[in-house]
Amino acid sequence: MRYVIAVLAIGGIAMSSLSLAGRYATPVRPIDLIHSNWNCAYVNQSPYAEVHGIPVAVLSIAGYAMVALLALLRRKTLTVYFAGIEFAYALYVTGIEAQTLRVWCVYGVTSLVIITLIAFLAFAELIFDSTSPSTGV
Repeated sequence: MRYVIAVLAIGGIAMSSLSLAGRYATPVRPIDLIHSNWNCAYVNQSPYAEVHGIPVAVLSIAGYAMVALLALLRRKTLTVYFAGIEFAYALYVTGIEAQTLRVWCVYGVTSLVIITLIAFLAFAELIFDSTSPSTGV
């Protein structure tokens, strides 16, 4: 299961990297909310796309890398904690897209799906894996 989590985390790193590349690729064109609710450029250029000057995509890349590393090192409890933190933050960011910006980014939604899968798999591995005792750390 840890390899599945690591592969999903690599997919999350890819999605976050695409989002980061899109942030610096082109200037934002005016958004037409009547015709489109999907605009990654608008989301990536919004004031909500940074935390203390650090792009959210960079934080996601770091989070996915940590989850992959912890999963491969068989640190089940820490994997669940980090996946849970990243899942909660992805829900927060998606909530901003839905309620404040009213525009969705396909990279963010895909990242939310990936971290949801990772969180459930990590939790299931912690609970149901009977091959070795879970020592926590």
